[in-house]
Amino acid sequence: MTIISSIVVYVVSWWLIFFIALPIGVKPPHELGEKAQVGNEVGAPAKPYLGIKIFAATFGAGLATVLIYWVIISEIITFRNV
Repeated sequence: MTIISSIVVYVVSWWLIFFIALPIGVKPPHELGEKAQVGNEVGAPAKPYLGIKIFAATFGAGLATVLIYWVIISEIITFRNV
């Protein structure tokens, strides 16, 4: 696995994990008993927790990249002719 392919795996897995984490734990203001601020969408989350989700995506993508790298170098899954 080259450095370029490692970077590609990391970036793709980062975005995938980030988009999976986006809807987790968010609630619109009306579910919290508040009113949306003027100019905001009614269904927009009151507290999106983006910092935590960015950290989770970074850590998870690093873990996924290491796991994929290990699977490739140990040849658990291979596409080469034996």
